[in-house]
Amino acid sequence: MPRVSWLLGFAGLIPFGAGLLAFVYLEDYPKALGQHAFLLYSLAILSFLAGTTWGWAQAARPTDGAIQLLASNGIVIFAVLAMLTANPFWALILLAVAYLVFLGYERRVLEQAPDYRRMRAWLTLLVVTLHGFMAAALSLDA
Repeated sequence: MPRVSWLLGFAGLIPFGAGLLAFVYLEDYPKALGQHAFLLYSLAILSFLAGTTWGWAQAARPTDGAIQLLASNGIVIFAVLAMLTANPFWALILLAVAYLVFLGYERRVLEQAPDYRRMRAWLTLLVVTLHGFMAAALSLDA
C-alpha cells in the first residue's frame, strides 16, 4: 500500500483533533464551531468510507454487490439519523458505533490487503477514541 495512503489516513485525524481542542479550550462561538465541525466531519468521513464500497460493489457478484450497496446506504442513513438526534453527546456515541460497525463489515465482507486492514483498524481505533474524548468533554461541559 502506498505510503501516501497512510499519510492521508492519519492526516484525516487532524480535523477531529482540531474540533476537540477548539471545544475544550475556546469559548462561545469558536467552541460551538469546534463541536459542530467535529460532528459534521465525522458524518463526512463515514459517508466517504461508505462511498468506497460502491466501487467494490460494482466488481462483486450480483448478490454480494447488492449487500454492499445496501450496507453502504445503511451506514450513511444511520449516520445522518445520528446527527438528527440534535443531541451532540448521543450523536457522538452513535457515530462511534457506526465506525466500529463499518470496520466489522469491511473485515467480514470485503477482501482487503493486510496493510489496508491494519491502517483501517488503527484509524478506526483513534477516531472512536477521539469521539469518546469529545463525548467526555461534552459531559463535563454540561
